[in-house]
Amino acid sequence: MYTILGAGGVIANELAKELVKNGKQVRLVSRSPQAVAGITDLVAADITDAAQTRRAVAGATVVFLTAGLKYDHKVWGALWPRIMTNVIEACKAEGAKLIFFDNVYPYGLVNGPMKESESYHPVSKKGKIRAAIATQLMDEVKAGRLTATIARAADFYGPGADKTGFLNLLIIDKFRKNSSAMWLGKDNVTHSYTFTPDAGRGLYLLSQDESSFNQVWHLPTSNPAPDGKGYMALIAAQMGVKPKYMKLNGFLIGVSGLFDTTIRELGEMLYQNNYPYIFDSSKFEKHFNMKPTSYEEGVKLTLEQQ
Repeated sequence: MYTILGAGGVIANELAKELVKNGKQVRLVSRSPQAVAGITDLVAADITDAAQTRRAVAGATVVFLTAGLKYDHKVWGALWPRIMTNVIEACKAEGAKLIFFDNVYPYGLVNGPMKESESYHPVSKKGKIRAAIATQLMDEVKAGRLTATIARAADFYGPGADKTGFLNLLIIDKFRKNSSAMWLGKDNVTHSYTFTPDAGRGLYLLSQDESSFNQVWHLPTSNPAPDGKGYMALIAAQMGVKPKYMKLNGFLIGVSGLFDTTIRELGEMLYQNNYPYIFDSSKFEKHFNMKPTSYEEGVKLTLEQQ
């Protein structure tokens, strides 16, 4: 039994497709789960509640934690520690392995490519919260109380990421509406993006390899990545439009943030867009002999399917 906590998100959906394609028994868990890829084992549960989490995990062999919360550091601070504790305890009680889908916020500002060996130096409130729960998880692993993996992705784009992917939201959707696209921060620095089907495939492969557990992995992500100008040119060329765009800098985000909480929360993360953001997945690529989807092919597939 493969249980996905936080079902319904784009990464969870890609993972569910991979599991079904490979003949696995899958359970989808969220507050209001919907059938995906023919999966009918649906469990409605609030994983901020310990008893509901234990019920959702019952009988699982592998548990994937792919949950997302409102993009608000106060919500994260209140709920992520509770969720992580509940999921860890439920997996320990059931003897289930845990794979946590994480981001790169704990690393903070990294000078050079981000690797799995990177130490945690978060420079944001949200980064400090993610660093704390990632440390909590690996402390259980080090103590021998849990078998678990942290799988990280860069910012992501791809089919189905129209509500969460910046490339989808700020470029593709804008060009489709004959509007000017937008780019966060400086447009002349490299920024890696993970293709969502690659992330789903990567999570599946990790679940099938006993030797991959109890460590951190970066999910397959193409390198080298373009800068903002490069993404605009690539996407505009494939869509047959002019690469018109505006840059959202700290001042504009600050002003817009007076009226929108999500935009305000982007302010502390702008360092990711003003300095090179290079996500290194060579460890995964070599171990699993998997080549990430190129940005040209990924954009093509996204435009075809979105």
